[in-house]
Amino acid sequence: MGENVEVGVYSLKAALVMAQDQDLDLVEISPKAVPPVAKIVDYKKFLYDQKKKQKELKSKQIKVIVKEIRFGPNTDDHDFEFKLNHAKKFLEEGSKVKAYVFFKGRTIVFKDRGELLLLKFISELEEFGLVEELPKLMGKKMTVMINPKKK
Repeated sequence: MGENVEVGVYSLKAALVMAQDQDLDLVEISPKAVPPVAKIVDYKKFLYDQKKKQKELKSKQIKVIVKEIRFGPNTDDHDFEFKLNHAKKFLEEGSKVKAYVFFKGRTIVFKDRGELLLLKFISELEEFGLVEELPKLMGKKMTVMINPKKK
């Protein structure tokens, strides 16, 4: 409410007159309430405060970054170690890691190799992150998600 205005239920005309007397605006705060809730304020300042609150809420949000690491079912030890080091770095930065084995063409017959590779990957990253779920096959990909550990 504006200055020198008692909280209460007023007609629209009376509220508008009160707002004009104070050189302020009548702003509807909650239109669905019965009766609707309105406030006598400076509208530009009201909008400024709302934008400020929105910006503050947005800055407090945590953005989750997902980094992907792709393997083939016949990935070599050196390549595995290389990708493992990248995953460790990603988890230390606070990003999630999505590791998957992509089966191309006839390589789908090596599902067990892909699962073993991902299980080995998970066990190597145990101290850096927590596994959301165990490897599962979806179409041509066997996927696993790893969340970073809280510090």
